Amino acid sequence: MKKVRVTVEKASDGNFWCRTEEEINDTFLTSEGATVEEAKKDLLDCYEEARLDAEEEGKEFKKVEFEYKYDLQSFFNYFSFLNINEIARRAGVNPSLMRQYKGGFKNAGEKTYERLSKCINDIKRELQAAYF
Repeated sequence: MKKVRVTVEKASDGNFWCRTEEEINDTFLTSEGATVEEAKKDLLDCYEEARLDAEEEGKEFKKVEFEYKYDLQSFFNYFSFLNINEIARRAGVNPSLMRQYKGGFKNAGEKTYERLSKCINDIKRELQAAYF
């Protein structure tokens, strides 16, 4: 199954947007919602509608698996159960500044994004290694 990357970001109107970074059957998909969860559901609905349209036209429709690439605001909206202060501590970022990034009041620089990305990847590896 082909993997398609989806960019998830918070727009200036406060909504969250999802957009495919490549075409699926000659179409880019976009969606929106008040939360990331709503935007992702809307994307899946768009995908299903496109599949049904292709089916009605007798066209083959590629099955895909979505991979999501988040900006900081959308990441913490979707993974709201994560403790932002602990992630800031682990990444070596000031917790107050981190909350400003989350709220969209400030933008993180490239080095900060790299530290946060490494921190999240470390957490992901730790979770994948854990079991009950």
